[in-house]
Amino acid sequence: MVSTMAAQDLIRIHKALSEMGVSSRRKAEEYIQQGRVKVNGHPAVIGMKVNPAKDIITLDDERITVFEEGRKVYYAMYKPRGYVTTLSDELDRKTVADLTKDIPVRVYPVGRLDKLSEGLLLLTNDGEFANMMMHPSHQVSKVYRVTVAEAVKEDQLIALAEGVEIDGKRTLPANVKVITKEEGRTVMEMVIREGRNRQIRKMCEAVGLTVKRLRRTMIGPVKLSMLKPGEFRELTKGEISALKTMATKNLVRDEQQKKRESRPKRDLKQKTAANRPPRNNKGDSYGNSKGNHKRY
Repeated sequence: MVSTMAAQDLIRIHKALSEMGVSSRRKAEEYIQQGRVKVNGHPAVIGMKVNPAKDIITLDDERITVFEEGRKVYYAMYKPRGYVTTLSDELDRKTVADLTKDIPVRVYPVGRLDKLSEGLLLLTNDGEFANMMMHPSHQVSKVYRVTVAEAVKEDQLIALAEGVEIDGKRTLPANVKVITKEEGRTVMEMVIREGRNRQIRKMCEAVGLTVKRLRRTMIGPVKLSMLKPGEFRELTKGEISALKTMATKNLVRDEQQKKRESRPKRDLKQKTAANRPPRNNKGDSYGNSKGNHKRY
């Protein structure tokens, strides 16, 4: 097994946990202070040095292994407002890469959140997974909490739900509901299955609504949960599997729908004629001679 650290290296425990892909160094210190980290069966102490290749390090009594080169990783992050969803920026703005320095491998964002938006963002080094999540045919659902400045009217809700035209193309149907109404603002929950550029903001603008705050709270089954702005965590195996399953099912359903829509539609008159019983030349369609219908 090839690892990112030499076997003879002794490093501080919080750095070891970070380089092994467990958490950021700051979060690792919290785990240690909470007594959740042990080294060779004994509680870890902040500042102690360990050899990750030889020492048995556990978190919540589960052994942590040395990070392997080439391993695919999947993270959920709370992207704060003010950060752009890129790894580098020519305008020298803050990027999500500034928040992922403690992740031991290079990861990149799956999809985007604009600079003024916040909330759940997936990060990975798995290109196939990223493409599956972003491709429109997979229609992975995304849930947003949207605060607008106006009182939302019923016709605006209907328009958002049925689809509006942005950038020359109509949006797919969405699930939209009002969470709270207060003077000077309305909070909505919007669920969409696309990932077009600034889609939520443009949808609201199309119906005359001004977005004051936009936060993504879910992607498929993955929730923002208790993450705070700037924090991240690794996805569980169950979450990764559920995301892939959702994307695959949606793709199959989309392909089946396209096949149904591509079938030639038969003329209603032709279909009715095809289902009608054959007519007897000497009488009606049931074989009775003209003028000789039986009465019961």
